[in-house]
Amino acid sequence: MVNIEKNVNPLAEVLKTLRPALWAVAMFSLFINLLMLTAPLYMLQVYDRVLVSRSHDTLLFLSIVALGALCIFGLLEFIRSRVLIRVSGKFDQDLSKIVFKTVMRTGSSSQPFKDLDIIRSFFTGPSLLALFDSPWTPIYIAIIYFLHPLLGHVVLVGALVLFIIAVTNELLTRKPLQNSAIETAQANQFTESSSRNHDAIKAMGMLNSLTSIWKKWHDAGLAYQSQASDRASYISGSAKFVRFFIQVCSLGVGAYLAINEIITPGTMIAASIISSRALSPIESAIGGWRSFLLARDSRRRLSEYLEHLSEEPEHMELPVPKGSIHFDNVYAIPPGAEVPVVSGINFQLLAGQSLGLTGPSAAGKSSIARLMVGAWTPYSGKVRLDKAELTQWDSGQLGQYIGYLPQDVELFSGTVADNIARFGKIDPRKIVQATKLAGAHDTILTLADGYETSIGAGGENLSGGQRQKIGIARAFYGQPSLIVLDEPTSNLDAIGEAAIRNAIEILKKSGSTVVIIAHKPIVVGGVDNLMVIQNGTMTHFGPTDEVMPKITRKSVVEHENAPRMIHDE
Repeated sequence: MVNIEKNVNPLAEVLKTLRPALWAVAMFSLFINLLMLTAPLYMLQVYDRVLVSRSHDTLLFLSIVALGALCIFGLLEFIRSRVLIRVSGKFDQDLSKIVFKTVMRTGSSSQPFKDLDIIRSFFTGPSLLALFDSPWTPIYIAIIYFLHPLLGHVVLVGALVLFIIAVTNELLTRKPLQNSAIETAQANQFTESSSRNHDAIKAMGMLNSLTSIWKKWHDAGLAYQSQASDRASYISGSAKFVRFFIQVCSLGVGAYLAINEIITPGTMIAASIISSRALSPIESAIGGWRSFLLARDSRRRLSEYLEHLSEEPEHMELPVPKGSIHFDNVYAIPPGAEVPVVSGINFQLLAGQSLGLTGPSAAGKSSIARLMVGAWTPYSGKVRLDKAELTQWDSGQLGQYIGYLPQDVELFSGTVADNIARFGKIDPRKIVQATKLAGAHDTILTLADGYETSIGAGGENLSGGQRQKIGIARAFYGQPSLIVLDEPTSNLDAIGEAAIRNAIEILKKSGSTVVIIAHKPIVVGGVDNLMVIQNGTMTHFGPTDEVMPKITRKSVVEHENAPRMIHDE
């Protein structure tokens, strides 16, 4: 694994470590292209030496030398391919883990992985080999000039025409391919987001409407792709025509020179073979131009994505936190946004206390939860756990002391036990303790394989209530110092709600700090403190028995002043 320094682009660093191997491939290409002269030189000697002298010994000797050279050629080709396969594997090995962590940390789409696959495939594709072989085109042309200048002129003209075709290919296909990538990415992103809500789509008959939206992006991407492919096919056909036409011209000119005894027939055949080899890399580059453009665009996107990445610095291990939490004038802006959703939040919660956080929809409650558990970093201000800023903690160490239930419960492919134990070492005693506390133990025992039941991708094999109970048990696992539950009773019945209230009391007595977030104030009853959030700012904070009457009285007044529907009796 490559060590990435802070503020160094990981992609650039990984590519830098691959340079020695790529230089080795370039060196192998040098000898491979030299050995490609074996066939034309053998033909030259056979026509001009063996056929004239009729010497069997000379033919045998030349054949043995040619066979040996071709064996070395095949071996070098094999080694070059193996090196490129190893380069591709090392590129993926060194970068995939970084990309995965970055995607998980930023919550972005899977596009970086697609770009990673495109670049990795480019390393083992024919387009890269064409790039390594193309510098030999002028050398081959120089050899043909050595055989005869007129033959060299013919091949040089052909190379220039192919070069112009390659540039034209770039100009005509670049924009359609870029537009195709944009439209296809939008279609794929829409598919990913929609598939997570397939039940609602089916239930409310939205499939046809959403299909029309997806099809618009998909068809646009396909149209741009077809446009680029049509243009590329015209250009590729033109390149093939030019290459074979130059070969014919080379043979024709060679035959004319041989008839006039200016060159030998062997020279004519050798020049034809070398001219084909000289033009082959250019034609291959034109044919593989699309893959080259895709790799180039993927490299640019991946580089931009990782440009501002800085590896999490190593932190000194801090003592086990007791669970006190302190917000000091905290402002927060969601990733990719510009407007704060949390503004000037100040409060302190002592270890072992409980807090109910309530307020209207989109008030900023879940944003405060994300700040509290370290999922978000404040735009300004400080969030402290036991007087230490959350940024001072190592995320791997901090995670074991925090229990978090997000508003949208997300489980992962694996067993029930795996999910509760956070995919770490399974401790049966801690798992059962957490599930009993969450009121989930009896529910889990009713599953087909109990704790060993596979829940499927995203918990698709479970009901909403089962997923929520398992998510709560995961938050309770190991009795963390700080537990934050966002809408923990949204899918639970009255028995489940009572179990959560009972769990809060038990956790408080054991020293855990518990924060319950709920839209309705009545759900957070029984907590020590109550906070009310409106439009991202804190309007009330204090002991529950002091704050609750204020917000209850306000709600009653608002209800009495609300307009009423008039019904005809």
